[in-house]
Amino acid sequence: MGRVRLSVAERREELLRAAVEQIEARGVAAVRIADVASALGVSNALVLYHFSTKEKLLAAAFAYAAEGDLAHLRRLLGRRTTAARRLRAAVRWYAPTGRAKGWRLWIEGWAAALREPALREVAQDLDRQWKAALTEVIAQGAAAGEFRCEDPAAAAWRLTAFLDGLAVQMTAYAAPFTRAAMLAWADEALAREIGAPDTPHSPEAPPDPQATLGPPPPPPPAAGA
Repeated sequence: MGRVRLSVAERREELLRAAVEQIEARGVAAVRIADVASALGVSNALVLYHFSTKEKLLAAAFAYAAEGDLAHLRRLLGRRTTAARRLRAAVRWYAPTGRAKGWRLWIEGWAAALREPALREVAQDLDRQWKAALTEVIAQGAAAGEFRCEDPAAAAWRLTAFLDGLAVQMTAYAAPFTRAAMLAWADEALAREIGAPDTPHSPEAPPDPQATLGPPPPPPPAAGA
């Protein structure tokens, strides 16, 4: 039985899905046009018809992999609730313990972007979109008086830098910390930026030290007792 004839858009999506799978399995440097073609049982020429070079295929594959996550991020940030709660949901989802993009894929992409201008341009554009979405909601919360943040863009940069760095540590090395600890760190990073009342460990509502240190020691005996 012959292959089903696909539209141009369907064929491109099929090729992009295969490219993402090959990147995850082999790494960016090792992936060849032939690997993507072989995975689908098509010719190298067909892959090159849709993506004229390996570099353009890889750049498009990274953009394809990110679009779904960007759409989900926007849905989280567009919910009808407080800005602080929307931000917390987004940060917890984006954190390396959450269900966002495959971090191994993106670390591969960052490394390849140092050498591939096409991939670097795509990665920078996607990164700007992530930061812009966070910046907008932080600005909304500050304008509504939910919290104070004088520079929403800088806060978004610091948050994503922290989470990206945490992801590199967890993916490249065997992190000796639990998922619960990582989620707490993500919450605390957000609290440092916005200090929202409904965010754990908010600077404006510091945790009671006795909650972690236990009850205070008994007073010393009175003189002469």
